Amino acid sequence: MKELYDLVIIGSGSAGMAAGIYAGRARLKTLVIDRDRSGGQIKITSEVENYPGILHISGEELSQTMRRQAEKFGVKFLQAVVEAVDFTQDIKKIRTIEGEYEALAVIVATGSVPRKLGFAGEEEFKGRGIGYCATCDGEFFTGLDVFVIGAGFAAAEEAIFLTRYAGKVTIIARGDSFTCPKTISDRVLAHPKIEVKFHTELLEVGGDTVLRYAEFADNRTGEKWRYDVSGSERTFGVFVFVGYIPQSAEYAQQLRLDERGYILTDENMRTNVDGIYAAGDIRPKELRQLVTAVSDGAVAATHAEKYIAQKKERLGLAEPENFPAAQPGVSFFDDALKEQLIPILERLENRIGLLAFLDESSDFSGELRTFLSEFSALTDKVRVEFLTKGENPAKEKEVNVTLFPSVAVLGPDGTYAGVQFHGIPGGHEINSFILALYNAAGPGQAVGEDTLKKILAVKEKVNLKIGVSLSCTLCPDVVSLSQLMALKNPLIEAEMIDVARFPGFKNKYSIMSVPAIVVNDDQLSFGKKSLDELLGLAGA
Repeated sequence: MKELYDLVIIGSGSAGMAAGIYAGRARLKTLVIDRDRSGGQIKITSEVENYPGILHISGEELSQTMRRQAEKFGVKFLQAVVEAVDFTQDIKKIRTIEGEYEALAVIVATGSVPRKLGFAGEEEFKGRGIGYCATCDGEFFTGLDVFVIGAGFAAAEEAIFLTRYAGKVTIIARGDSFTCPKTISDRVLAHPKIEVKFHTELLEVGGDTVLRYAEFADNRTGEKWRYDVSGSERTFGVFVFVGYIPQSAEYAQQLRLDERGYILTDENMRTNVDGIYAAGDIRPKELRQLVTAVSDGAVAATHAEKYIAQKKERLGLAEPENFPAAQPGVSFFDDALKEQLIPILERLENRIGLLAFLDESSDFSGELRTFLSEFSALTDKVRVEFLTKGENPAKEKEVNVTLFPSVAVLGPDGTYAGVQFHGIPGGHEINSFILALYNAAGPGQAVGEDTLKKILAVKEKVNLKIGVSLSCTLCPDVVSLSQLMALKNPLIEAEMIDVARFPGFKNKYSIMSVPAIVVNDDQLSFGKKSLDELLGLAGA
């Protein structure tokens, strides 16, 4: 019997990698397949400087970091050529030269590749002077000469863009005119920093570590001419804009494509076939950039997660019993995360505690013990104590534990602070976890007098159970606000519950969306809530 994956992602570029990270964090059993070494086009870029939050990194380093991040969440990778797919049934089939794989959902992230011209030196100097994206690489040619190959819309637009950086831009066009709208071509022809050479073709480029010369020819007369780097210049650039080739041939018979071969999707990355999504440059789009590819991948994985949950329920497929959030030997807290957390933990004013009630029959109690042990090593401000289920019934009653395993936050005086976590607070929930400790130990978030009055207006005991998924971006806000209410008012209790870890809780309330707020084990509400809305649910 073939191994059934929740999700197969075809393509390991930026879109596929982002989809893998989000799917792994959602604990979907995920396989990424790519014919090449993972990374996509970004891995050939020598420098990435336009991705938010990263000042400088090589494309190779960024792509490998993305892969390690996905692997940390249990995502598997396979280097193989996809030969055929069958998307017609509930179980999707992907045939590769390594064998056939099955999944409930598939994300196609095979991308598109810039159309190449085939001139001598094109392959050798790709990423070292030969470029296909002005937005990505234009800044590296500040003050230098740049040649743009092409006469269509992209070539004209990108030539204008490159004038922001280049000392001079020369457009090389095979024909006798532009093929783009006249309004654009007129702007190009009138631009003082742009020269256009019609009836011209690029024959060869060469150099050493960077470009030093280029040879051209007039395709009417055959006359050749050569450009050489002058003594004062370091190098020059050649940008090729003669179109893109979407990598969609294997899917043409089953997915709806546009006239250029791009896979059509809606805003949620869904194709015309249920359970099949497309992300990144395989879609028709205006801006083909790392940041838009990553966005597509995240959106596709998020919607695939919802589809998979519904499909499993309809097909009666059990959730996997032991699918770890992190691979064995991989720390929950890498160096980058430690660097962020330690300064925050050092600000805690008082020493507080975490009391973990472990259930040895649970499939993740060991994982939770490891998480808390690693966390306790980061700070002496948080003491961690472990108990097993049934070991101390009085403590369980005092803390009001109804779901095991559980982690309860204890205040500076050692008493229960009204906050519990059921699950491992990783993913987005690491933020709510740290914020709960910060608020419990002090100094805590500043709370206005009017807000505090509203929280203290709750006069009867109320329990808020917030069902979350670790890939949910809306959940941490609801969890944090509920915990703030609990930490300010002893009558309020707030519990974060990872629904993937507690299928009984999920099924009891038929939860198919998060955040899900269960009030006093009775009233159910969904979606992001403001503080006033949560207080309303709590009876204020």
